[in-house]
Amino acid sequence: MLRSLYCLVFFGLLLATPFSAAAQSTKPAASKEFSWVNPIPTRLQHKRLEHHTFTSPSMNQEVGYCIYLPEAYQQAKDARFPVIYYLHGGRPGSETKSIQLVSIIDEHISAGTIPPMIYVFVNGGPVSHYNMPNRPEAQGADVFVKELIPHIDATYRTVAKREGRGIEGFSQGGRGTTRIMFRHPELFVSAAPGGSGYATEKRISENDGFENPKLQFGPGDNTWDLAREAAKGSKELPRILVHVGTKDFNYEANLEYMDLLEELDIPFEKLIVPDVPHSAKGIYENEGLVLLKFHAENLRNAGAIK
Repeated sequence: MLRSLYCLVFFGLLLATPFSAAAQSTKPAASKEFSWVNPIPTRLQHKRLEHHTFTSPSMNQEVGYCIYLPEAYQQAKDARFPVIYYLHGGRPGSETKSIQLVSIIDEHISAGTIPPMIYVFVNGGPVSHYNMPNRPEAQGADVFVKELIPHIDATYRTVAKREGRGIEGFSQGGRGTTRIMFRHPELFVSAAPGGSGYATEKRISENDGFENPKLQFGPGDNTWDLAREAAKGSKELPRILVHVGTKDFNYEANLEYMDLLEELDIPFEKLIVPDVPHSAKGIYENEGLVLLKFHAENLRNAGAIK
């Protein structure tokens, strides 16, 4: 009964909100002030993690990113390395939100269990990893794809092609990973969305781009519509690993989205982690090696790792 009442109220608000007014009122309430540049907090500093900025051509302002460079990067001065781009969860964006994973990543790479890879931690923008209609300063997806990736390839010794790139993210970053891997399959050979809010993405798909009455995204800019479009196309998709914990509040929505991928005949693999809640760190503490090996295998098969 309560659920039915909520739905009636929600759709009543949608109907009462003119489309043009909604499009002009797309700025969500932020939990904290947003900044495109966020230095690494002392407690999260790591000897192989660096913070840098680049000047965004579209915004003419500095944008921060964190980059993990394996020890081999300094030792093999002529070698090139594949890159995994990690998209953080939560809103608004910050390049420091997922860097607690670096200690686990470095442990496996330093031990030789995983070949050396660069990890770049992305700032997703004011509405993490989305391009917001009519807001030039809030094009998080484009700043990542069109500006950060070229900057990384021009600045570091990367394998600067599809065969040398992977993408991964959790929660809001899992949503972003899913959208971007379908929108830009030519950029990535490996993709691992995790803990994604696919129920919210489905609501966006079903309600003319509205996540809520005050937040509307562009046409088709959601994981459900993009998956359907990708299934119709001829572009080669990256190898996909959907991961989620069984105690994650997005668990059932992830299972439903996996059903969609199966219906669309989109190949994917799944990693379901028992008893882990909505936590990227929890996933990595339990099965981070599986994710690292997944990317490494895809990069090796593509020729980026020997």
